[in-house]
Amino acid sequence: MPDRDQILIAGGGIGGLAAALGLAQKGLRSLVLEKSSKLGEIGAGIQLGPNAFHAFDTLGVGDQARAMAVYIDNLRLMDALSADEITRIPLDDAFRARFGNPYAVVHRDDLHGVLLKACRVSPLIELQTNAEVTAYDQTEADVTVTLQDARRLHGRALIGADGLWSKIRAQLLGDGAPVVSGHSTYRSVIPVAEMPEDLRWNDATLWAGPKCHIVHYPLSGGKLFNLVVTYHNDAPEPVAGKPVTHEEVRRGFEHVHPKARQIIDKGSDWKLWVLCDRDPVMGWTEGRVALLGDAAHPMLQYFAQGACMALEDAVCLADELAGARDLPAALIRYQDRRRLRTARVQLQSREIGTHVYHPAGAHAALRNAVMTARGPQAWFDQIAWLYGSTGLEGAVSHETQRERK
Repeated sequence: MPDRDQILIAGGGIGGLAAALGLAQKGLRSLVLEKSSKLGEIGAGIQLGPNAFHAFDTLGVGDQARAMAVYIDNLRLMDALSADEITRIPLDDAFRARFGNPYAVVHRDDLHGVLLKACRVSPLIELQTNAEVTAYDQTEADVTVTLQDARRLHGRALIGADGLWSKIRAQLLGDGAPVVSGHSTYRSVIPVAEMPEDLRWNDATLWAGPKCHIVHYPLSGGKLFNLVVTYHNDAPEPVAGKPVTHEEVRRGFEHVHPKARQIIDKGSDWKLWVLCDRDPVMGWTEGRVALLGDAAHPMLQYFAQGACMALEDAVCLADELAGARDLPAALIRYQDRRRLRTARVQLQSREIGTHVYHPAGAHAALRNAVMTARGPQAWFDQIAWLYGSTGLEGAVSHETQRERK
């Protein structure tokens, strides 16, 4: 087949590989172009809602994803000042029955590995490393990309899945740098034996405090705990994966309860990220070029949905491109089906950070009162629009629409 019959995908992360798998499910060839020298993921833990597992099933890797996941018992919210429990959402049989799939946590590289293995065995997917896409040009019939080594490759379309600092977005939208949140996130991993025994919960636990929070949950079959702590310290510029001292991390948590603070003392080899996102946009396509995942709609971590949204994007993209004779029109349909749902997650991620993760004083007391009063069924109703959806319906799931009738 001539090169122009393939769909080019810039970026070999979770979103890019998922897009390739989705297209292969529909019989479409793709070439994944990854700038790094090897295919892999940076970071440790990642949370996966039921909507991620809906996507895995569609992409043909549901069984493999379930096999490597760690199934937690609750989403638990703690007050970081008093060490009191505020609420918990049980992730039991009732949760799975309501949403059709489980909630789980995984090591990011393990998840990437599941997608990568499936891509490598597909005859419709080609993978290239050391292949950073720096620019593109297009005609009515095809797209040509230029790589960092000046090579030029051709395809039917280009999907920019090249992350927060996407070069494809820079050319397509030209909307400048991402928004710096001022929130500094520090990441570590703790062997289970070093985690305080009375805190070895099989839960995704959030300790919420004034301008700071702590998150921990088990990983790797319960052998490790993933630890992510965030301090709203008005950091002025983006940082990604910078090694920092324990003293720097602890500095933002001197005011929290000793029970919560002791968790930080167990961390080591800390690395810093300064969180960034973007305001939602109404369009991320141009002719035969479209964006996907963080390149299209980067979001703060507070909804734990960044990877989930990329997976949903991949499913929707493949659904629209399957059998499409007018490829630019199909890309617009993909964009239009995804933009309001992803905008909702982007905006609500910011609001959750403000109203759940980081409030103080009366604001925090109100949070505690409201969230303590809400039982499991009320929580299920609250999150049905997100977890009860395949992501193909737009901003509101069919389940939520039924509840309104």
